[in-house]
Amino acid sequence: MKHSGKIRSLLRMWRKDDAFRALTGAAAASACTALFALYHGYLGFAYRSVWYGSIGVFYLLLTAVRGAVLLAERRNRLRPEREQELRRQRTFLLSSFLLLAIDLALIWPIAMMVKLARPVSVGMIPAIAMAAYTTWKITFSSVHIRRQHRRPSRNILVAELRTVHFIDALVSVLTLQNTLIMVSGTKSDQEHMLPVSAASSAVIYIVIVFLTVRMLRTGMAQRRAA
Repeated sequence: MKHSGKIRSLLRMWRKDDAFRALTGAAAASACTALFALYHGYLGFAYRSVWYGSIGVFYLLLTAVRGAVLLAERRNRLRPEREQELRRQRTFLLSSFLLLAIDLALIWPIAMMVKLARPVSVGMIPAIAMAAYTTWKITFSSVHIRRQHRRPSRNILVAELRTVHFIDALVSVLTLQNTLIMVSGTKSDQEHMLPVSAASSAVIYIVIVFLTVRMLRTGMAQRRAA
């Protein structure tokens, strides 16, 4: 009976509390991203691929950002409202700086991809796994971005997590693109895809950095106004 009461209470919170729904979804997304990071680490080890290893590290760092935000919000619950807001602003600013540093580190694997500097060739299983993950991440982030536009959250950490979901989806598109190039045709066919790969990677990376810088500016503006 106690368990069924708790389940009903959680379901009520899920339906009525947008912030609770966003934070719960972020926790699930963080767990999936961590598993995918480990999968990339396995591919990097199995194929001796620096590219897969570096993407695995990126996903782990992205998981750390999500985890720090979720932990900060959990600790905030018992504090006075004014203190909660100040701590949220500080967490938002620090995590935005960390995310910008992670974005800058992403330049290296993107440069390797554009130059086709990948000494390994993987099979179709990794490609299918990347496609499934990318499809899920795009769907998940699109739902959260739509909710943010429809009902903007007053909790800046919830808004940040929704932006992080979108950045995660964009990086998964880059990963899928790289994997598909690796499994497609001959080396000559891959080299013909270089201009498309370079252009799409540049556009996606610019969007990622733009979103992170916009988050950082928002955090700094709110910090000054506090």
